[in-house]
Amino acid sequence: MINGDILWHVFIPSALVLTSKNEMTMKRSAAYIIMWIALFIIQTSCDDFLREEPRDKIYEEEAFDNLSDLYLNTVATLYNNIGGCSDSQGLQGTGRGIYDLNTFTTDEAIMPTRGGDWYDGGFWQGLFLHRWGVNNDAIQATWEYLYKVILLSNKSLEKIELYKKTHGDFPELDAYRSEVRAFRALYYYHLLDLFGRVPLVLSSSMPMKEVVQRSRSELFKFVFRELQESAPLLNTSHSNLPGSYYGRITRPVAYFLLAKLVLNSEIYMDDDWTDMDFPEGKNIYFTVGGKSLNAWQTVEAYCDSVTQTGYRLEDDYTTNFAVFNEASIENIFVIPMNKNLYTNQMQYLFRSRHYNHAKAYGLGGENGSSATLEVLQTFAYGTDEVDPRFDMCYFAGVVYDLKGKIVRMDDGTVLEYLPWEVALDVSNTPYEKTAGARMKKYAIDETATKDGKLMENDIVLYRYADVLLMKCEAKVRNGEDGNAELHQVRSRVHAPYREATLENILAERQMELAWEGWRRQDLIRFGRFTHAYNSRPQLPGEENGYTTVFPIPDNIIRMNPALTQNPGYK
Repeated sequence: MINGDILWHVFIPSALVLTSKNEMTMKRSAAYIIMWIALFIIQTSCDDFLREEPRDKIYEEEAFDNLSDLYLNTVATLYNNIGGCSDSQGLQGTGRGIYDLNTFTTDEAIMPTRGGDWYDGGFWQGLFLHRWGVNNDAIQATWEYLYKVILLSNKSLEKIELYKKTHGDFPELDAYRSEVRAFRALYYYHLLDLFGRVPLVLSSSMPMKEVVQRSRSELFKFVFRELQESAPLLNTSHSNLPGSYYGRITRPVAYFLLAKLVLNSEIYMDDDWTDMDFPEGKNIYFTVGGKSLNAWQTVEAYCDSVTQTGYRLEDDYTTNFAVFNEASIENIFVIPMNKNLYTNQMQYLFRSRHYNHAKAYGLGGENGSSATLEVLQTFAYGTDEVDPRFDMCYFAGVVYDLKGKIVRMDDGTVLEYLPWEVALDVSNTPYEKTAGARMKKYAIDETATKDGKLMENDIVLYRYADVLLMKCEAKVRNGEDGNAELHQVRSRVHAPYREATLENILAERQMELAWEGWRRQDLIRFGRFTHAYNSRPQLPGEENGYTTVFPIPDNIIRMNPALTQNPGYK
């Protein structure tokens, strides 16, 4: 059983929190704390009386009796948390979690209020306007999800160590341990990226007094070290391919994450992100392969390591997002999808398409998320120079079903998406139901169930095009020529040649990686996240950069006074 003290003070079970919509008074908080303690004492002290022993399950000690069972119950079981079917659970696919925090807070996507739809108490507008506050339910649920998985990872590492003591040392144990360490590092990477300063918890039973909030630079160094030390013991298989390593963290995945981590080292090594004075990547050094390399050289080295494991660009961009995309030679890390085997969901297509558009496919839709005006400008939509990827990523204009027949509104008029009419609130306008270009990136799975959310297209987390763009950017930041890498990405879709400048690289990342969840991080790295965009006024405090991180949820701080709030939040 995971220590109740840690569950409470580090990530707070949702059952204990009443939600920010009904703010708890301190008196009510105390009452709930007493109730939780009472329940915890009853559960632990009356264990013999309350214990149930269903015979369709094995005892815990039997679950770790041999190496095969040890792997299944300490390593493989962790991957059940990569995807999800509930809000804020999983790395992608669900709503109100990591993906939405990284996407709808940027100039990449917008969830327009459409009359009675999509206001949701101001949630989506709050994300877009950077007015989320310290009591945002989605931010708290994301914190809880990340720490839940970290605690499970800690428990797995402890079980592996216990097996070593009771059964002896085996070569497999080092590989198991390395995979769990890399898995845990992935989750600390997201905490580091989203929240900046968080507790570093390395035990499933760490006493409360030992839980210490670490600086961002300390967390960065920890994640880098965990990945670097784990990578050599990870399998070299392509984890997007069906087989023993399908959906798992293998060596190429760790190399990708190391490159991504170091690409953002100027941000992550800065412990005072409000002064807008960042360390220089050329002066941040790492030891890689026995050599001392600056940040940009390190990114290049790890990108090259990914290349050496056999990944390359698909000839056809859309292959990576096809219904059965397991054979992609470009996808590096995915969330496996199979409507008969997994409960992982992909909600993003479902919530973007108009109801009648989705119905024409035999699926469901919620008529929501759309491209912003900035996206249209970056893609040069509506001009002769429109980027070829726009049509691969977005539905715009007249909508057709799978047989080429025009889809109509309920009143019989033609359903036509109007990209340029998008706004934060389109209520009571002629475009209330049709404003905005919609998500198209993943191919339509006609056999999908649950309104299309249970589909066969694996959700793409990392792919090789991003490796080339990371290397391109690192070379340019280091004063080198990144034209070859940029041209390789653009020529795949027959886009014209462009010089590899930082401005062009940022635009390329938006076009190549549209809807893939990287935009917030990219804007922060390029110094654009806290600046006014979408013609909205700059908000108080943005000039100090505090919105480059999310707040530590207020409920978390109330339960753990040792934690301090991120600068700029009250």
